[in-house]
Amino acid sequence: MIVIDGLHKSYKIRSGKKHVLKGITCTARDGEIYGLLGPNGAGKTTTLRTIATLLKPDSGTVRVDGHDVVTEGRVVRDRIGFLTGEMKLAGQLSCRELLRYFGRLNHMSAATIAKRTEELAADFDMINYLDMPIAKLSSGMTQKVGLAVSIVHEPRNIIFDEPTSSLDVLAVKVISDFLRSAKRNGKCVVLSTHVLADAQRLCDRVGIIYDGELLCEGTVDDLLSTHKVPDIETLFFSLVNKQMEQV
Repeated sequence: MIVIDGLHKSYKIRSGKKHVLKGITCTARDGEIYGLLGPNGAGKTTTLRTIATLLKPDSGTVRVDGHDVVTEGRVVRDRIGFLTGEMKLAGQLSCRELLRYFGRLNHMSAATIAKRTEELAADFDMINYLDMPIAKLSSGMTQKVGLAVSIVHEPRNIIFDEPTSSLDVLAVKVISDFLRSAKRNGKCVVLSTHVLADAQRLCDRVGIIYDGELLCEGTVDDLLSTHKVPDIETLFFSLVNKQMEQV
C-alpha cells in the first residue's frame, strides 16, 4: 500500500521557485489499480518519482507498506518496481542479459533470475526475441523489456508511468492483462496514463491532478455518479476546464 499525505514539492527556477505539488494526499491500496491522471506538467511524474525515492519532498510524507521514502529509502526500493517513460534501453546486451543484470542489482540468485526470466518472457510475449540485442528491437519490444526489467525482483508495489506508450494494440493487451493479474495477486499498482479510456477500463480508483493539486479521488463508479458524467474523459475535461477558468 502507498500512502501520500500532504505532499509538497518545489523546484528552483531562475525567478525563484516553482511549486509543483501542493499538498497531495491520496492512497493506493493493495489489490487495486490506482490511476493518477493529469495533463503534462500537472505533477504526476514528480509524485511517482517521490514514491520511488528519486526525489525528496519539501514537506509531507510518502509511505510504502508503512516505510517512509526518505528515512527508509533502501527498504522502499526493494518493495517497488518503477518504470518511467524516460527509461531508455539500448546497446548490444540481449533481453536475457539485461534481466540477469538487473536481477543481480536486486541481489537475486542466479536460479531465481533464470526462473523469473522465463516467467516474464511468457507474461510479456518476449520468448521469440529474448536473446536478441536490444539495439535490434522495435520500440514496442523495447518497452516490454523495460517493463520486465522493472519488476524482475517481484515487487509488492508496481509504479508505471505511461507503460503503454509506443506499444501496438496487441502489446497493450499484454500489459493490461499483466496489470490485472498483479491486482488479482494482491499487489498495489499505480498507473499514470494519458489514455483516459485505459484508465476507466483498468483502474479501480483514480485521482485527477492539475497544477499540483488533486482535484478529485475515488472509485470510478463513485466519481461518475457524484459528478453526473458518463465517463472519465468527460469528468477529466470538466474539472480541468474549471481550474483553467479560475486562473
